[in-house]
Amino acid sequence: MQRYLHYLRVEQPPAAETAVGARERLGARFPRGAARRMTHLGMLLGAALEGLAVTEEDAVVYATTFAETRALEDFLASFPAASPLLFQTSIHPGGIQQVLIGLQQPVTRLWPLAGRSRLVEQALLTALLEPAARVVLVGGEERGTWLLEQKLANDRAFAFALLLTHEAAGSLGRVTLDVTAGAGPEVPPTPAPTLAGFADALAVRQGLGWRGVDGNWQLEVR
Repeated sequence: MQRYLHYLRVEQPPAAETAVGARERLGARFPRGAARRMTHLGMLLGAALEGLAVTEEDAVVYATTFAETRALEDFLASFPAASPLLFQTSIHPGGIQQVLIGLQQPVTRLWPLAGRSRLVEQALLTALLEPAARVVLVGGEERGTWLLEQKLANDRAFAFALLLTHEAAGSLGRVTLDVTAGAGPEVPPTPAPTLAGFADALAVRQGLGWRGVDGNWQLEVR
């Protein structure tokens, strides 16, 4: 099984950037008033998707481990005088939904995935099995503070966006799964890339390969 990459963008903001800083840096890219209610992750995903026209026929696969952890932290930090705005932000739809709602863009299917050690593998497998001709694969995290100490947040913020199709012409690379080399008791899987590691590899156009649960995975990027 394989699909070809036809769009690739990674957002890696300054290490100390918060949602407030992101609004100052990215706010002009979103509909008026929308950025005020968006999370940091939502804005990063929107920026990653800026050069791609998502259509109603597309399917979207969304991968994240911790989602809007910083938004939750900020709301809890506002107690005992709980902030209505931070409450609204903390319960807002997930990052990719914020982007699609702001664009008023329906899609054929949305597959939100959460996980840890094999999240990248799950997201890629979902993209390969999706019947839509075009699959938009997005993922990302917010940077946590005290939740990071509890291992319930990521240590840095990032977001990425890919467009995967069956068309080889003009592609930037491809993702393949060789199911004939499936892992088993005698050949166990090797560690899969983390979501952050996957984003880092995309940012520098670095290929990846690992033995997964269902076979051998290969990411080629030009």
